[in-house]
Formats: sequence, C-alpha cells, structure tokens
Amino acid sequence: MPPVFAHGRLRLYLLKLLDEAPRHGYEVIRLLEERFQGLYAPSAGTVYPRLAKLEAEGLVTHATEGGRKVYSITEAGRAELADRSGELADLELEIRDSVTELAAEMRDDVRGAAGDLRREMRAAASASQTRVEDESWKAAKEELRKARQEWKEQARRAKDESRRAREEAQQARRQAKEAQERAREEVQRIAGQLQEQFAKSGGVLGSLAGAWLGGSAPSATTAATATAPADTDWAGDLMPTGDPARDLDRLLDRFRDDVRDAARDHGVSAGQLARARADLGAAAARLTATLRALQ
Repeated sequence: MPPVFAHGRLRLYLLKLLDEAPRHGYEVIRLLEERFQGLYAPSAGTVYPRLAKLEAEGLVTHATEGGRKVYSITEAGRAELADRSGELADLELEIRDSVTELAAEMRDDVRGAAGDLRREMRAAASASQTRVEDESWKAAKEELRKARQEWKEQARRAKDESRRAREEAQQARRQAKEAQERAREEVQRIAGQLQEQFAKSGGVLGSLAGAWLGGSAPSATTAATATAPADTDWAGDLMPTGDPARDLDRLLDRFRDDVRDAARDHGVSAGQLARARADLGAAAARLTATLRALQ
C-alpha cells in the first residue's frame, strides 16, 4: 500500500478536522475513513498518540463528555493552520492522489483474482464435464462478471476523485492569488492613510521617522529627546512569516509603538513638531513610491 500521509502530514490533517468542529477520537478515525471512501482507516494506536502530542504542544485541548475526551483546537492550533495554509492545500491534493493509488491497487488485486479464477475454471472444465462442474463454471463466470463490474466502479470513483482534486487545486491557486492582490492593496491603503494622518496632525513622530526610514538626519534637539533605533537590525526580533504584506503591517505597528513611547517619555516641543511634519511627510511619500514601484 502506498503511504497515505507523508511524515508530519497526519498531524496537520488532525488540526484541520478539529478546526471544523470539536471531536472525540473515534469520530476522527471515522471521518478519516469517510474521506478515503473506506479504502483507509487509521488505527486508534495511530490517532490517539498524535492527539495527545498535539495537546502537549498546546495546539489542542480536551474536555470530558460522557466519559470520553472531546478534543478542540486552540488559538495556537489555528495560528499554525493559518501559517501552513499552502501546505494544507497540497495535503488535500496528496490525499486525493492516495485515494487514486489505493483504488489502483484494489483494481490490480481484482485483476489478479480474476486471472486466478479463470485459471481455476479452466482446470475444473478440463477435469470433468459433469453437470456439477458445469454449474460451477456458470457460478464462476458470474463471479468474474461481478469482479469486472466492481473494478469498473472503483476506476470510475478514482477518476472522479482525481478530477475533483485538480479542480480544488486550481481553486486554491486562484484564492492565493486573490489574497496576494488584496494584501498589496491593503498595504497601499495603509501607506496612504499614514501620509494623510501625518499631514493633518503635523507629523508629531517625524523626527524619528527620518532616522528609521533612512531620510535626512534629525536636528540636534530632536536627537537629544528621541530614542529611535540607529542600528540596521531594528525589529530583528520580528521573524518573517513568509507573507510580505503581513510582515509590513507588523513593522508599521512596531514603528508606531516605538515612536509613541519616545514621544511619551521625552515629550514633543514646537520645533520638533514642525520638523516631524516635514520628515514624516517625505518618509511616507518615499514608502508609497517604493511600494508602487514593486507592483
């Protein structure tokens, strides 16, 4: 039998099933059997230890209902699903392929059984011409007809599963492309809002924006009261997520928090306010131009 789940993939699929609804272990096993159309059903020794490991990692939790553990996904589990959404789409396609391969193995088994049956029938026919053997021949032919019909049905189901898997993969690619476009538009919208807000408010945070974004250096008064980072590893603790739009949102949040803390701790003078307006306006314009140039 070909492997149904690659290493670590059953763990991801268990999170998907629990994200759909809370379930107890037997229900998870039954759902997996249904997804594979009865061609594969994991044992309790396969599913329960993985559920326990997920719980130990803080990705699922359980409550006892009627003497049975009912597992539910946690926020940490949903976060992992979100981070691995692309891998999950690939897993769905792999499951369809596994169903096709299992059906193919069943088809080969049916063919082998049919071949053995034909050989047995020939041997019976040559050994005796009695009426009893004639009846056995008819019964064997009927069994062969049923076996062929079953093989055709299995082949049809495998073909349908393959077609559905291709359609779902195409839909997943379209959705990923649409999400990327929406993220790009959101980044542009945020940059525009920042520029507008800075222009209206007088750019209280501008003296720090120049240092952060590589613009003109702050004045001596500003440098004495601001604490903006000067090293190139600013926000280095924010690990990349693989989604540029999301990473930019996180950087903007960090920038806003750092500058607000500096303004709160040191205050803002009238001179700093005027300088901030010019610096942040220029910084916002440069960021907007950079984002548009990357389209």
